[in-house]
Amino acid sequence: MLDNKENKRTSLEQLGEFGLIEHLTKHFVSEQQSTEKGIGDDGAVLDFKSNKVVVSTDLLVEGVHFDLSYMPLKHLGYKAVVVNISDICAMNAVPTQITVSIAVSNRFPLEALEEFYAGIQLASNYYNVDVIGGDTTSSQTGLIISVTAIGEAEEKDITYRSGAKDTDLLVVTGDLGAAYMGLQILEREKQVFLVNPNNQPDLEHYSYLIERQLKPEARKDIKALLYDLDVKPTSMIDISDGLSSELFHICKQSGVGCNVYEDKLPLDPQFINVCEEFNIDSTTIAINGGEDYELLFSIKMEDYDKIKGNPHLSVIGHIVPENEGLHIVTRENTKIPLKAKGWNAFKE
Repeated sequence: MLDNKENKRTSLEQLGEFGLIEHLTKHFVSEQQSTEKGIGDDGAVLDFKSNKVVVSTDLLVEGVHFDLSYMPLKHLGYKAVVVNISDICAMNAVPTQITVSIAVSNRFPLEALEEFYAGIQLASNYYNVDVIGGDTTSSQTGLIISVTAIGEAEEKDITYRSGAKDTDLLVVTGDLGAAYMGLQILEREKQVFLVNPNNQPDLEHYSYLIERQLKPEARKDIKALLYDLDVKPTSMIDISDGLSSELFHICKQSGVGCNVYEDKLPLDPQFINVCEEFNIDSTTIAINGGEDYELLFSIKMEDYDKIKGNPHLSVIGHIVPENEGLHIVTRENTKIPLKAKGWNAFKE
């Protein structure tokens, strides 16, 4: 819901493209030393001196990546920033700047886009990144968002997907599967609402799961945490498409296999309860559910004592030779071949 603006609706046509850009970005202030020139010219100018620059981009499409019937625009702006910053964190780099481009249909008034950009500003302030540019255009198919994230790191710190070695340990941050179950709750309540619009859902018992879906956070803290622990990841990726898919990416790029242990997967109690409510296997969701934006990485076995007992980190398995394949080891100690059943944007 828009904050106190329900009765006000300003057509985007009144402002025009350049007036719209100026209106939406007038509150953004550059804080990063590497930002020499931000919004306002044909291009931004950045100076990273001796550090390496890391760049990543993501596209979010209405009806594919988000549903505005239950995704508030302010949350959507925040999430659009987070999903891109997460990719920079997955390179063991520090996010510093973003650009934001949107294609928007005429069903959106100016006040709706103000809400969206308020979310972007909230996220950019929280993660200390500068908004340095972007583009706006019209759309015939709803809202389309493209965010490019830029980060910096010393060459020795950058971590790729391709560095995992035999006997390395596999580690994840936080917990798994909650965002997917948050989505299932929102989809269920949407169907109930469509049948009976007067029915107001009680979502208090699902607050953590819904927040993980609507307002995820990128693990910008992990780079500093590992540095303080004197641990250098050998490979790293963020969990956006689901743990199974990300494991396949690391193993393929590194030329290895892996064993992941079912009883080591970090699961939130609320997540377990809701899986039981939906009669869904929690392990299946933890492995295949997406949008957690936690980090999956490998470390050398000799670094285990440095991370042991850390509340932010869970060792879930280890790397094996490529010819052994990818497996999940069940609680009954049965090895089952792992399949990449995570998010696939092109699946019918």
